[in-house]
Amino acid sequence: MFKRRKRRVEESGPYYKQRNWQLSAGFLGVALVVGVIVTAVSGGPDTTTARANAVASDGPLSDDSDSSGSSGAKDSRPHGCRTDDSAGAALPTAAPKDVERHKLGVSRLPVSASAGPTRISGDLWWCFAHTPTGAALAATVIPSQMSGSNWRTVTERQVVAGSGREMWEFKRATVKDIDSENTDVTPSSYVGFEVTSYKRTAASVKLLLKSSQGFAATTIDLRWNGGDWKVLPDGDGSLHTPVSSVSDTNSFVLWGV
Repeated sequence: MFKRRKRRVEESGPYYKQRNWQLSAGFLGVALVVGVIVTAVSGGPDTTTARANAVASDGPLSDDSDSSGSSGAKDSRPHGCRTDDSAGAALPTAAPKDVERHKLGVSRLPVSASAGPTRISGDLWWCFAHTPTGAALAATVIPSQMSGSNWRTVTERQVVAGSGREMWEFKRATVKDIDSENTDVTPSSYVGFEVTSYKRTAASVKLLLKSSQGFAATTIDLRWNGGDWKVLPDGDGSLHTPVSSVSDTNSFVLWGV
């Protein structure tokens, strides 16, 4: 189910001049210049439903020695992480009713007090529900922090360790950090998502974006690792597939805010 996805033929020329890499560094052109977090997520762990038998693990978001995505002890979560996981593995047909938009740089991201991210620790937005919707929110939030100077912290804690992450770090280090909202770029907006495959340890999420040019989509792979969802980069360091235009949006769940 979770075979590595095929990618387009590589572009010629230096990687830092290739459009796909530029999109990766700024995440999809959704922000291109996303900065540091400027707004806290409302609600928080005390307003969400805790898994009754949750076991605290080292954290927040410590790497698991098993890079396949196993979280060690069954259903273990980092200390203080609480989410509503009652939906289980059922694919959503609608967004959570508590979804709101919160500002991250020039973008406004969907967040949920029940599905995540329910915790903020310095530069990290974390603690996503162990559900398909939680995976979709992680796929939206985590890569959107990769243009600012906090990208190393986010990478260390929220990207699965391995050669793909090392390549991402190597390439990203050559790109200037942008922590300012002063930009001429008009960001696209996150419109919706489609969970294309899901199991407790892995998920693939297609994100629907909207700009003045129309709709576009890209896919992000995630693994359940260290008690939370983390992005799984490809071997070349890409955090997502190439962005492609979309004409039919009927398969996507819309955020509705």
